[in-house]
Order: sequence, then C-alpha cells, then structure tokens
Amino acid sequence: MPNSQSSSAHHDEGFPSILALFLRMVPLQYFARLLSPRKRRHNDVFTLPMVIWLMIFQRLDPKGTLSAAVQQVISGNTAVLVVKPSKRLREHTVSGNTGGYNQARHKLPLEVVRQVSDEMFEQLRAVRAHTSPESSVPMFILDGSTILMPNTPALREAYPPSRNQYGESHWPIMRVLVAHELRSGVAVRPESGPANGPKALSEQQLTGPMLDRLPTGAGIMGDRNFGVFSVAWEAQQRHRPVLLRLTETRAQHAFGLGFCSGTDCKVDWKASKHDRTRHPELPRDACAHGRLLVRTVYPNDGSASFKLYLFTTLDLPADEIFQSYGLRWDVETDLRTIKKTIRLEMLDCETPEMVAKELVVAIMAYNLVRAVIDESARQTGMNPREYSFSRVQDVVNAWLPLIASKSSESERQAATELMMKYVAQCKLYKRKKRKSYPRKLWLRRRSFPVRRCAPLPNATTTSSSSKKKGE
Repeated sequence: MPNSQSSSAHHDEGFPSILALFLRMVPLQYFARLLSPRKRRHNDVFTLPMVIWLMIFQRLDPKGTLSAAVQQVISGNTAVLVVKPSKRLREHTVSGNTGGYNQARHKLPLEVVRQVSDEMFEQLRAVRAHTSPESSVPMFILDGSTILMPNTPALREAYPPSRNQYGESHWPIMRVLVAHELRSGVAVRPESGPANGPKALSEQQLTGPMLDRLPTGAGIMGDRNFGVFSVAWEAQQRHRPVLLRLTETRAQHAFGLGFCSGTDCKVDWKASKHDRTRHPELPRDACAHGRLLVRTVYPNDGSASFKLYLFTTLDLPADEIFQSYGLRWDVETDLRTIKKTIRLEMLDCETPEMVAKELVVAIMAYNLVRAVIDESARQTGMNPREYSFSRVQDVVNAWLPLIASKSSESERQAATELMMKYVAQCKLYKRKKRKSYPRKLWLRRRSFPVRRCAPLPNATTTSSSSKKKGE
C-alpha cells in the first residue's frame, strides 16, 4: 500500500480522483498535526482521515449505510488513507460488522471535523482564485432552512419541536444557515441552532458568526428575510459588501416614499425603534451607508409586475447589480441538492454532537462534487451552474471504485481523464418553453390514521370531521 509521500506525489499531475482530491486538500500530514501525540494512538484501522472520508462516502453513496462504508475498507478502496497498514488490513481480517466504525464516528472530535471542513474550503477557494481569478467582489448567497431529527431526549432538549394550539410536533427541528459562492456554488461550513424554544435562533442571528468565516473581502447577498438593518449593520462593521432585497414597506419606512422605477441614489439606513428594541446593543448613531436601487420587474411566467428594492454597498452599475441578484435563486437549488441528493433533509443521529458532525461532513461531500464540477468547467469553458449536480455525483460514484482499483499512477490518471470526459456531459437540460400544464399532485389514499400528539391542556378540541380515519 502506498505511503503518505507516494500518495501525495501523484496529486500534482492532472486532476485527481475525488478521493485523491480529498487528500490533496487535506493530506495525511495535515491530519497528523490536528491531534496531539497523546491522542494519535487510536484505532489502527479507522484512523482520523479514514473515518472522515467514510462519513463523506456515506453522503455520496446512494445507500449511505455504515455497512457500505465498512465494505470500502475491506475491499481496499481506501488503502491510500493508511500510512502504515495494520496487521488486520494486511491479513484481511477486518470485521465486516459496523461496531468499530460506529464507535470511531462517535469518538471523532467535533472541532477536528470543523477544522478539516474549513481547510477544504480554503483550499478550494485558493485553487479557484489561482486558475480563474475573480474580476469583481466574490459574493456569497445567504439562505436558511430546517432539518428534522429523530425524537430522542437529548435532541428534544437541544432542538425543541414546534408547538401550536393542538400540541407539540414529534420531530426536533434544527435551523441551518448556509452561504454558497455565487458563481461556483461552493459552500462555507454552515451555522446552526434550535428553531424553537427559549434558545431559538433566527437566520439573522446566525448571520453574524457566518460573516466571520467568509473569505477576506467577500460580500453577502440575501432575500427579503435578510433585508433588515441588523444584517446590513453587522456586514458594514466587518467591512463586507452587501446586496440585500427589501420589502416595499421596509424601504418606505427606512427611506421615505416616492421612489420610482429606475431610482439609484445614496441613502443612510438608520435603525428604527423596532430594530433598537430587538437589538439593544446597537449604538445610538448606528447607520448603514449604501445605495437604494428600485426597478419594476416583469416575471416571465406572466404574473403581475412588482417593484424590486435593493440596498447595496457595491460600487457597480445598476444593471450589473440587478443581474447578479437574479442569480440568487441558485441557492434554492443548492439547498435542494444538499437536502435531497446529499440526504440531509432528515438526519438519523441520536445525539446533538453527532448531528453537528453529520451536518459539517455533508457540506464537505457537497464541496467535493462541486470541486469536480469546477474543474470540468475550467476545461470546457462552461458555467459551473450549467452542470447537473446529481448526474456528476452519479459519475463520481461509478468511477470511484474503478480508479481505486488501478495499480499504477498512469492507469489511475487515464481512468480519471475518462471520468472527466463523462462529467463534461452532465449538463442541465434547457427547456425551450415552460410546461403548458400547472404542477399538481395526485392524492394518495391513506391506509392508517395519522398519529397525533396529545393536545395542550387549554387547547380546543378538534372537530369531529378531523377525527375521521385517514385525516
């Protein structure tokens, strides 16, 4: 099996496979520096780089089970991750059961996982800046979502379920804030917190820590949920450009009435009474300086036109700013990819620490596929957003074991080049026109009644019609 020197030597020639790409961004020597000498003596099979890679593999694999990850070790597909093979690996006596790997996952320090994720992101940004330098300010799109988790006592305490007049929901809910690079889609390590309960965090409250982790000089873009004074103020304090959409009511309260389409003027956004109530830490003279841009938008689906209000600190032409904001919708497809394709919509962990690890690892897996797309885009000249993430992931999953089975570097390089040929074919389909029929769903018959939680003590009882079977 190759050692760390030989495994890192061939990373410099051409584009490596996704496993070699992982080791090029975070080499084995980097993992050795993360742990103190006292903590380096751990499982001889499921080492630190091995466990992190197997967790990434689970997110990329269609099944994503612990058993599928262990089989990668047994088959030898992860041999490059081992500097000095243990006796069990040499003699092929590693157990096919999942207990050892599961214990290694739980012992994995959360802070180490975060450091590896941040290092991968920095390496991806460095490669992109070297090969295709940005001509303007790099912008990151902010958006939030929620993730469901199993109903365990620890998770219910950390992430309380939602409640209404009929009772409490069953699933603990986590709020997640993501930041994706506008052009490439590469994601920063997300921020998270409880969505309900006394310690609930809003997307705006999670924005501050996220701003601290963005690359130097990078700006943020957000929809109406982020078009509030607190976000603009925090970004200004960190010297970060902003491009935020405001509701018409908020724009009128902040800057007055009478702004017509085509407005492009400098404004001073001062904190309102409501802003100071929710953020008492704001200074008395808190003020965000920027530009207000107004334009009438005519949706291409035939719906009614409306005015679009944008607050920005970017020194760019108005047309370019509106064109950039038009790309904000890409973050919605990025979130759909993370929750559906990377299977982050509902986690199956039972402790808050494992939930935090799986969230970070899922973003690492997402970024690895994005790195493959970005490399193919540089070779073909296409826009990275024109690739189908799901199809590229299928190509990567199909070629990963084949490339790992090659014995020589020349064979691995040839297989990787062939893989990239098929990655270049993973283009999104472009419809010539919209579908001529509305999107509707067929109702499914329910065989069992819906399980409901006990109502609150003072809750109003439901009507008799809602108690029918199947409702």
